[in-house]
Amino acid sequence: MTAKLHCFGESGNAYKAALTLTLAGYDWEPVFVDFFNGETRTEAFRKLNLMGEVPVLVDGDLVLSQSGAIMYHVAGQTGKLGGAPGEEAEVLRWVLWDNHKMSSQAGTTRFLMNFLPEDKRPKEVIAFMQARLKNAYGALDAHLAGRDWIVGTGPTIADLSCCGYLYYPEPFGFDRTDWPNIDRWLDRIAALPGWKHPYDLMPGNPSDRA
Repeated sequence: MTAKLHCFGESGNAYKAALTLTLAGYDWEPVFVDFFNGETRTEAFRKLNLMGEVPVLVDGDLVLSQSGAIMYHVAGQTGKLGGAPGEEAEVLRWVLWDNHKMSSQAGTTRFLMNFLPEDKRPKEVIAFMQARLKNAYGALDAHLAGRDWIVGTGPTIADLSCCGYLYYPEPFGFDRTDWPNIDRWLDRIAALPGWKHPYDLMPGNPSDRA
């Protein structure tokens, strides 16, 4: 049975799940969620996920939300992208770090800078978030010095979590050229067989609403 991922192209968290499903060779298809017209706030969507968020994976009788949980489910089902034996805790450490220190703040900053009317964009909040993000980019760039992947010798869901927002074209204070180790790492991920840009992997992008 084909799994269904409820998602939309602008969501970096949905991208993490979609990219994991794709690179692991999972049988899945996207289901577009019209976030910008309020679909996640509807009663029908809240029955699917009371948290009111994407992504949501429906895999047979399993309904699972939160990108990290979906990624771990896929890794467990396929035996791929979970790291070598003994690396599990380190993979989890970086997934948790990303959710707390990088993706949540990158997603918020990108939303404030690009998807709110210009006169409603809180400049002081954006500046504060960008400063925190700069520290996160610095930590990741330093960790990637002299290594190809975040954990071990191959790609894992730690990589796919941390890259979730870093391919998007909308400005949020991240420039790959400022972070050479991250830049090379993003190129390595993009070279993996089956990799796609978020706007090619999932339905929905800003041009659809232009």
